[in-house]
Amino acid sequence: MTSWSNMDRVGGDVPELSAAAAAEAISDDATMTVSGFGSVGYPKAVPLALANSGRDLSLTVISGGSVGEEIDTALVESGAIARRFPYQSTSIARDAVNTGNIALHDRHIGSLADEIVFEELASPDVAVVEAVAVGEDWLIPTTSVGHTPAYVEQADNLVVEVNAVQPRNLARFHDIYRPAMPPQREPIPLMGPGERIGDPKIRFDPEKLVGVVRTDHRDSPYSFRTPTDEDQAIAANFRSFLTDELERNPVFAETVRLQFGVGSLGNALMSELAADNFGDRSVSYYGEVIQDGLLDLLADGDLTVASATTLALSAEGQDRLFENIDTFAENVVLRPADVSNAAETIKRMGVFAVNSALEVDLYGHVNSTHVDGSHLINGIGGSNDYNRHAAVSVVALPSTASDGAISRVVPMAPHVDHTEHDVSAVITEQGIADLRGLSPRERAVELIENCAHPDYRAELSRYYEQSRKQGGHMPHDLSAAFDWTTGDS
Repeated sequence: MTSWSNMDRVGGDVPELSAAAAAEAISDDATMTVSGFGSVGYPKAVPLALANSGRDLSLTVISGGSVGEEIDTALVESGAIARRFPYQSTSIARDAVNTGNIALHDRHIGSLADEIVFEELASPDVAVVEAVAVGEDWLIPTTSVGHTPAYVEQADNLVVEVNAVQPRNLARFHDIYRPAMPPQREPIPLMGPGERIGDPKIRFDPEKLVGVVRTDHRDSPYSFRTPTDEDQAIAANFRSFLTDELERNPVFAETVRLQFGVGSLGNALMSELAADNFGDRSVSYYGEVIQDGLLDLLADGDLTVASATTLALSAEGQDRLFENIDTFAENVVLRPADVSNAAETIKRMGVFAVNSALEVDLYGHVNSTHVDGSHLINGIGGSNDYNRHAAVSVVALPSTASDGAISRVVPMAPHVDHTEHDVSAVITEQGIADLRGLSPRERAVELIENCAHPDYRAELSRYYEQSRKQGGHMPHDLSAAFDWTTGDS
């Protein structure tokens, strides 16, 4: 495999600018697409220059996924962002969204690139992206790909931040492939997680390039909590469900393709897996994010390959990957999110998907994004891309929140991100509810008996019995359900 460690950071005759000069070239009300996914691979110097410019800005900012504080804290605090797509993950941005100071439109990751290219959501004026290297008509991303290829393709202008802190050999991870525009779109020619169907470079029209800004800022890494006793109990139940599923499901007779949602619980679950969970089967990862737990599985040989769109690692995980980049490059592939999250490829891979949530109701509807049905936490991300299209979709969550004061199994979800049709099973530290093939009434019994915390089972059972008296395919007592949500039950 090619080594990129000695390549020039900036090649060819390209204009170089200061961050302040690049920011000045961006109009006050620009629609700005940025690289970044999983809080890594995002531009840092130009957003900070915009935040510190003193201008009266009203920007629309479109990322692939979560980005760091330079965008979703500094730019927000400066009042520069008026509209945001499709996801945010900082407390400052969250507050601005929930007070209505920023208009955020949450979107599924898998279809977002098309929605930008087709100009269904917005028409980008400028793309500001981070790279390990750039030439006259190409760039190579850093620690994430996300929707950067589509954003670069669609934007009228392009600013590239070349980050000297990011190892140049990150190029070895990237496999850039752009689906064609419908109706000429052909099947994505990817048959296995380890295959490569593109090359490391994102191509662009040289006329778009405003300039190159040299930077040396690290990403804002993830911080994963130490697994709790609750996490470990969920992991034990997950292992039990996985073992049974591998024995009964012909999809997994020879190979298993896993996916875990981003976050501490997902990282804890994958950290609990080992080769003895899978027998003689080949095990690989086809998902959205590569987290610290996957590095352990790769290093131990329990995982043959990991395919995703971003390296959402802790600071320690980043250091580990950068120090062993040539080793990990043999079995890690980073793809555009419209490949990693495409319904077509998820279905083709037969993915076993595991994602977390805020709460689940008695009939299997899942709320992943809004506390009390109204206050946004982060966004839906790519969870429904996998929940809906995976061969098996698991929602894993604790049975309670706030030290047991709140049940996460509720009568009626006040906000629904994933419907009853998209979830195979729910797992808490209490047990497993396999919902496949069950009527709504049967699902309610399964969830109460197997997933709800004992402190709430009697109350949930009373709600269900009271609702049954009113009849219906999916019985509800709406007044009682809303009382439960508002804490008046």
